[in-house]
Amino acid sequence: MVTLIKKPDDVPGKAWPAIVIGLFVAFGGVLYGYDTGTISGIIAMPYWLNEFADPAVNGSDRALTAAQNSLIVSILSAGTFFGALLAAPFADFLGRRIGLMLSAGVVFNLGVILQAASTARPMFIAGRFFAGLGVGLVSVMIPMYQSETAPKWIRGTIVGCYQLAITIGLLLAAIVNNSSKDRNDSGSYRIPIAIQFAWSLILVTGLLFLPETPRFLIKNGQRDKATRSLGKLRRLPYDSPVIEEEISEIEANHNFEMTLGKASYKDCFRGTVLKRLITGCGLQALQQLTGVNFIFYYGTQYFKNAGFHSPFTIQVITNSVNVVSTFPGLYLVETMGRRNLLLMGAIGMCVCQYIVAIVGTTASFSDIAAQKAAIAFVCIYIFFFASTWGPVAWAVTSELFPLKARAKCLSFTTASNWLLNWAIAYSTPYMVDPEHANLQSKVFFVWGSFCLFCIIFTYTMIYETKGLTLEQVDELYEVVGKAWQSKKFRPMIKFSEIEREGGDTGRRQSLAEIAALQEQRRSSVAAQMLKDREAGVHHGGVHDQKVHDEKV
Repeated sequence: MVTLIKKPDDVPGKAWPAIVIGLFVAFGGVLYGYDTGTISGIIAMPYWLNEFADPAVNGSDRALTAAQNSLIVSILSAGTFFGALLAAPFADFLGRRIGLMLSAGVVFNLGVILQAASTARPMFIAGRFFAGLGVGLVSVMIPMYQSETAPKWIRGTIVGCYQLAITIGLLLAAIVNNSSKDRNDSGSYRIPIAIQFAWSLILVTGLLFLPETPRFLIKNGQRDKATRSLGKLRRLPYDSPVIEEEISEIEANHNFEMTLGKASYKDCFRGTVLKRLITGCGLQALQQLTGVNFIFYYGTQYFKNAGFHSPFTIQVITNSVNVVSTFPGLYLVETMGRRNLLLMGAIGMCVCQYIVAIVGTTASFSDIAAQKAAIAFVCIYIFFFASTWGPVAWAVTSELFPLKARAKCLSFTTASNWLLNWAIAYSTPYMVDPEHANLQSKVFFVWGSFCLFCIIFTYTMIYETKGLTLEQVDELYEVVGKAWQSKKFRPMIKFSEIEREGGDTGRRQSLAEIAALQEQRRSSVAAQMLKDREAGVHHGGVHDQKVHDEKV
């Protein structure tokens, strides 16, 4: 899909190094997707239930209570919530690259070891928490690393590949679960769990050879290293004017940010950063409230309890649809743009959820035609999610924030995702269990209503950031007051000009005022050049160079 998006002719250097690196780092999404997918099948396996569930009082088959089910599934999300919050100090002090290596290689693997070695629920639950802690750390730093290294013209696609890796992990988990579910020994659950070592080993090994992000190095005052890192990413000489210009713009933007005050958690709740934080947190929360993880956490059990035939097979089918449907989104995010794609997805998901709810509520378990219709619209819903809200939510949040507060703000937005993930994982058994709310298929009315709200949220809150550098997004939020007007935005500010001109007076001005002044200056220079040309005047020497610099 990435190859379908052609590099613009005016972009110097080679794009493939940054693309390959971004795609490889996205592999970390497999950790989350696979871990999420395995638990759906494991808690429905006969051998695992016989070992971990309490004996039934009436002598019937062992089964988890709603409380036990909620705790085992949702504890991973609790771990990811705290991991996301810890990711900011990890990423800012250790770096994006080293932070990822420790998160995947140490924290996540500790959780895998505890789960694989467990023979009772307490140790299994502890393992799920530590695995979640590692996943939470990784889920913040991967989009951050990708957004800080990818070229602007394909950044959305690269970051969206994190969601693709999640879907691949879910599919792999469904396939492995389906293969081991009938084993009558501990291999039925230990094999799916232990395979996770391979995913973390691949990620950590690759990170040994990857560069740190140029923006992190600039943030830490390491300009020479940042230049070398960017040169590797763009496959250009370190002393290339193109590299120097991009590094100078990143550095000037960061210096401008720092003149407004050092980064602290309080800065996340001030000015336009607060608006961006609300947007990011709302987007990530709503991604979960669309109900997608209901299908992937509890899909096997739901289809089984609802009378569907071959629930494990259905889960493999839905995961396959999830993977394949992500590819159109990776293309459309750079053609349709973030805002249009999210709107289209929200409308499609809303319609599908309501149809599934109506069919499931009005038809009986024995109605095969109704079962097939419900499964079909679940698959169509997954298509809309996987091609829109799945990848685009990660892409948008990775682009929103200024460099000095990026790690902190991303930790909040991702924590919002995990908090709602936990809430859904914990509450769903109570929502569908016959002894509690007993909603059954009516639960899709809940998800459909949230999808309806997604439409309103996207229209009023999501700015179009397609084709902008991370530095230009700052100007976008300063200059444009309403989300639906963002498509008309054209960047005017060059932060390197601000720094070259110096002067604290200019720096105390807002970005909107600076943009107006720079545009006025460029217009004046252009008008003067046209006037001189018409008069036959030719500039030379120092003055000619100055006019050229101003024009650039």
